[in-house]
Amino acid sequence: MATPPDNRLKSIERQIWARDKRAPAPVEKWEPEFRGDIDMRIARDGSWHYQGSPINRIGMVQLFATVLRRDPDGKFYLVTPVEKLGITVDDAPFVAVEMQVEGDGTAQQLRFRTNLDDWVDAGPAHPLRIAIDPETQEPSPYVHVRGNLEALIARPVFYDLVALCSDHEEDGKTRFGTWSGGQFFAFSDSADVRGDM
Repeated sequence: MATPPDNRLKSIERQIWARDKRAPAPVEKWEPEFRGDIDMRIARDGSWHYQGSPINRIGMVQLFATVLRRDPDGKFYLVTPVEKLGITVDDAPFVAVEMQVEGDGTAQQLRFRTNLDDWVDAGPAHPLRIAIDPETQEPSPYVHVRGNLEALIARPVFYDLVALCSDHEEDGKTRFGTWSGGQFFAFSDSADVRGDM
């Protein structure tokens, strides 16, 4: 029997509490039989909403984030061993709100803190990328968090990130980007950056 929509949030919460609450669940391994949708949304600013109202308890949001998954079709789900519920995500499910820098040059390591207090070390396992809006040409920077989940890098943090960027020769082109975890992340051709100045 399907769980009534009003009780889905409580049902998911109970299932999560039954396991380790803080660590991300092995959601990639779970393919529950029951599937549906729930009126939950993650706004571009990283705030979570249920039935149009914000979820103000950070602990509850952190709890739900442990069972969040993005499938290859681009859709986001809360997944437990017994149900898989689709939710709406306006952009990325997390926001990188702080950046720490250790070292410099090719030895530089960038660490990002998400709005849910998780830390991510940018590098080969957690790459940085920038998507350009085709209509506005505005950049949206991201850092990989886990699975198919990313954090949108908050605008003030992005400005700090750009301040660390420099030119680097790559594949016969001069690219503008930054180092982290032994990898150079190219954000654009240097000629494009110079043309914007």
